[in-house]
Amino acid sequence: MDELTAWLASKAGIERAMAEKTIGIILGYLRSEGPSDKVQALIDKIPGAEAAISASENSGGLTRLMGGGLMAVGTRLMSLGLGISDIQNIARELFRFGRDKVGEDQMGAIIAETPGLSQFA
Repeated sequence: MDELTAWLASKAGIERAMAEKTIGIILGYLRSEGPSDKVQALIDKIPGAEAAISASENSGGLTRLMGGGLMAVGTRLMSLGLGISDIQNIARELFRFGRDKVGEDQMGAIIAETPGLSQFA
């Protein structure tokens, strides 16, 4: 997770703590909405990803009130202080990292099979 956090913070120009929270939120969304076998293979290639997802899920009642889906993810990311262009940039960088870890085909399938992600690819 340190590798991904440092890489994303550098590429997206955000603080490491924000990068880690963002990673947890996005990976949690992929886990709940994407193709489970492919997403789990990606998560398994990122040491510390499970802890980041768990930390993002334990953010209290506000998350439960927002519901689910891509809109809830966007709202959660914006509550960290990120704008739409920041979120798009972060998503693209995470997908690039994912391609390096699981390959173009598998990451492409994750993006294609997860609702709303194609606009960020």
